[in-house]
Amino acid sequence: MVKARTSAAELVVTGHVRVNGVRETSPGHAIKAGDVLTIALDRTVRVLKVTGFNERRGDAASARGLYEELGTRN
Repeated sequence: MVKARTSAAELVVTGHVRVNGVRETSPGHAIKAGDVLTIALDRTVRVLKVTGFNERRGDAASARGLYEELGTRN
């Protein structure tokens, strides 16, 4: 959703991320396959279901295969 870990951590700390409907404020919170993330980003809200993880960091294209888009709201 964002390019850098620091940007992702900032979204969490500022309250723009929910995990399974609960606002998350700790960037180190572990997530697991099946968790639903709600992310408020750039005047939209994206709802994603985590479907898997990579062993190592990859590019954006490989990351797209690790979640299912459940919805987007403006």
